Amino acid sequence: MTTLMDPQTQTSFDQAKAEAFAGSLLETLNRGGLTLMISIGHRTGLFDTMADLPWSGSQEIAQAASLNERYVREWLGAMVTGRIVAYDAAQETYCLPAEHAAYLTRAAAADNIARTMQWIAVLGYVEDKIVDKFKHGGGVQYCEYHRFHEVMAAESEHSVASALRPHILPLAPGLLDDLEAGIEVLEIGCGSGGASCRLAEMFPNSVFTAYDLCEDAIAAANATKAARRLTNVTFATRDVSQPIEPQRYDAVLAFDVIHDQRNPAMVLQRVRAALKPGGVFLMQDIAASSHLEKNLDLILGPLFYTISTMHCMTVSLAQNGAGLGTVWGQELAVQMLGDTGFQHVQVHKLKHDIMNNYYIAR
Repeated sequence: MTTLMDPQTQTSFDQAKAEAFAGSLLETLNRGGLTLMISIGHRTGLFDTMADLPWSGSQEIAQAASLNERYVREWLGAMVTGRIVAYDAAQETYCLPAEHAAYLTRAAAADNIARTMQWIAVLGYVEDKIVDKFKHGGGVQYCEYHRFHEVMAAESEHSVASALRPHILPLAPGLLDDLEAGIEVLEIGCGSGGASCRLAEMFPNSVFTAYDLCEDAIAAANATKAARRLTNVTFATRDVSQPIEPQRYDAVLAFDVIHDQRNPAMVLQRVRAALKPGGVFLMQDIAASSHLEKNLDLILGPLFYTISTMHCMTVSLAQNGAGLGTVWGQELAVQMLGDTGFQHVQVHKLKHDIMNNYYIAR
């Protein structure tokens, strides 16, 4: 078990400890570079291409992927030295092992970790702005992030949209039957609308309303709605900290939304007021503790705090908000739901989603 360092226990400089730490920093540097290369491999389709190829040269791989050979060859250098792609030096050929493809290709669906690697480049895009906020305070606005909604939509497709019927909705007893029969549902912070569009397709007897603060996200959602010819879902730009239609909805959904709101406590109050008596609130949010010392062994702890610093916390502060942050934690989430007036709160974890908790509140 990792423990917090006690500053009183170190009385002399430990050279071996220092050298081990330097080595870990160099490994982090290498892995950081590899993260960007894995993101590129995902975006260019190189992993998908290589998964279907036998041992091949760089020219064959580039041709199969319709890409420039010189760039592909250099990318392959990163993949080989990063122990992701196998290399036959005698034949100058490359192969993506099936065991690696299982976590790097689009065919891997929810197991595709390469898709998540894109966040490093997305967050790096605003590094200069974040450094400025360290010095002067304030926050970075949603609109200043490049590709945010695109990457978020891809992430949500596998962690949320495709998991709704088999995994997520059954967490709330009776909700699937109610949706089949026909109820009114609100999704807040809907982003590009993937979840609500999927729900509207699956449950034609129900009516769905979805709000998001960002106009470009709502535009994307409406485009998806039009392309799928859906008539039972409505998307609109709206600040959900403002009053929502009282006691209108049988269910309210919030997927990875509450912690980056300007006023999360007020949003939870609006959610409760919008529910009919007996209605259910289904909330997905980051699986972590509210206490730093309990997150020391959290497998994605450094990533969560990085995302918080460079997105979730700062976009809230940009609105003069609470800056709750990504790692507000299960304890605070349960407390805030209780303070809002939800009397029955259950917390669930799902095997397909190592990043999130699922809260059912009535």
